[in-house]
Amino acid sequence: MPKILVVDDEPNNRFLMEDLLSIYRDRGIELLFAEDGQEALDVMEEHHPEIVFLDVVLPERDGYDVCATVRKKMHKNDIHIILLTAKSKETEGARAMAVGADGMIQKPFKA
Repeated sequence: MPKILVVDDEPNNRFLMEDLLSIYRDRGIELLFAEDGQEALDVMEEHHPEIVFLDVVLPERDGYDVCATVRKKMHKNDIHIILLTAKSKETEGARAMAVGADGMIQKPFKA
C-alpha cells in the first residue's frame, strides 16, 4: 500500500495536512504522521513512504537534517521529500535543494 508521511510538531498543521490529503485514503494510500525529526526517520525506516511532507522547524532534528540523513546516510532516493517552511522560498530554496529536497511549500497554506 502506498504511503504519505506528514511530519510537523504542531497538531493543527498535522490536522490541516490530514484534511488536505484525506482524499487519498479513498484511493488506497495510507497517511502516516510524525511529530519530530527522529520519529520521522524511524517511520521512514519502518514504513517506507513514497512521499514525505517535512516541516523545517522541528524538535530533536530539523527538517534539513532529516532530509540530508535520508539522502546521504539512509541512501533513500526513492522517497520524494517536500519541505514545509514559514520562511521565504527564495531564501530557503537553495538550502532545501542542497540537502536533497524535491521541493518546498511555503506556510501558511489553506485547505
